[in-house]
Amino acid sequence: MRLGSAHAEVRRIWTVELRPRSGGPVLVCPSCTAHTLPLTASSARSAVLAHLARHAHTDALPAHLRSCQCRARGCPWHPRHRGCAGPVLLALTRDRSGRAWRLADTCTACAAATSHTAVVPDTLSGSSRPHPSPCPSSSARRPRPGLQERVRVHEMLTYLRTALPRFTSPAARLLALQCALRADARGQVQLPAGLLRGMRLRGNGELWLELTHAGWLEPPDFRALPLHLRLLDAAVLDQAPGRRARCRAAHWALHPTPLSMLAAAPALRLTALVLASHSPTEAEHSTDMDVLAGLCGHCPQQTAELLDRLVTTGILGAWHHNRETDEVFWHPSQPQARTRTCVLPRWHRTLQP
Repeated sequence: MRLGSAHAEVRRIWTVELRPRSGGPVLVCPSCTAHTLPLTASSARSAVLAHLARHAHTDALPAHLRSCQCRARGCPWHPRHRGCAGPVLLALTRDRSGRAWRLADTCTACAAATSHTAVVPDTLSGSSRPHPSPCPSSSARRPRPGLQERVRVHEMLTYLRTALPRFTSPAARLLALQCALRADARGQVQLPAGLLRGMRLRGNGELWLELTHAGWLEPPDFRALPLHLRLLDAAVLDQAPGRRARCRAAHWALHPTPLSMLAAAPALRLTALVLASHSPTEAEHSTDMDVLAGLCGHCPQQTAELLDRLVTTGILGAWHHNRETDEVFWHPSQPQARTRTCVLPRWHRTLQP
């Protein structure tokens, strides 16, 4: 005898569309009572993301009741792949024009196979997390050092993949990552001059113009130090966990072990950070080339060249692109292979026999 489900299936798909009007674009949402809503945010993209986030908060479901909406409809959102697999996540998808957006529960495999899609991280969805007990037992297993920071950085990078324009430069993406992780609940960010110097981004006004033209932040006053600015992306205002934990993640992003290369060009640094942000529990890492290229802010051909340069510099041991499945596999180099050669000064060499 088969028992019926005690819970009615909840449709967790929300779609919005930006339509041009004489007074400016308006947001059209079939799920709302008022289908056409005026845009109140300074950025249309921010208004879309904030509106979809409110729907996800309102229609929240426990994890065990969520199902892959793409699979329930016969997987029409992506090309054929190896089948549904992995946990159910919130996937944000936009069309090529940037006018239509969809937020839906999707399994990990379907989300990875869908173009123009990024996974909405827990840090932005505001989902409730179990709070640790105030007095944990000494036998409780503690997370690996740096693991939580790695996860938060990876989640924020996947969000910025969709929140920022496609061809945002790697340097601007690195700067946006630091701002998003260090922002408070009002979107205010304070960046010390030493941080910008350490990132080799101080004095580069073009990066701020990039993010300003994208409607992502307000232009800061460069005469004041430390630098104060305000983010216009409403989705980053409701982050979890707290600011201190996110600041630790921002610090880890500056030195992403074991692939840290702070002195390199921004394109190489961002690529190394994207690779380092993947789970360290696997001996060999893999992801789709389309996903990797989107996180790095490059086309697949440029991403392949950057991976070759990481192998040449000794950061990566090897990498491989399976063109049939579009998967990229890589593994870091061994520590001894990355040891820098010590060059003796000329006066010391003259003393050698």
